[in-house]
Amino acid sequence: MKSLHLPWETIADNGQWILIHQFPIPPGYNQTKATIGVMIPPGYPVAQLDMAYIYPHLTRVDNFPIRALAPHSLDGKIFQRWSRHRTGENPWRPGVDDLSTHLAAITIWFEKELKR
Repeated sequence: MKSLHLPWETIADNGQWILIHQFPIPPGYNQTKATIGVMIPPGYPVAQLDMAYIYPHLTRVDNFPIRALAPHSLDGKIFQRWSRHRTGENPWRPGVDDLSTHLAAITIWFEKELKR
């Protein structure tokens, strides 16, 4: 991402995706950087971005399990799908939310997971 100074690419792999490479992972995980995949749905930016796809897989260094994970084949690799979603308290706001706010939400998900 240009504003984050991270390498990125778009791919078509059973849908449209953006892969953000070298995304910083907060301390407490087995990785310090990872590739984050985000599926770009038809109708974006009105249609919301959802979930996060991580490669390589993250584990907590304290070995506490991370909830709501599933494997997902993407770009010839097995990514770790983090099933996290917007809520009624934090809905997608067309015209306000975009990839940058979704990446901020992903960082919050990483931080919240460590506090569970």
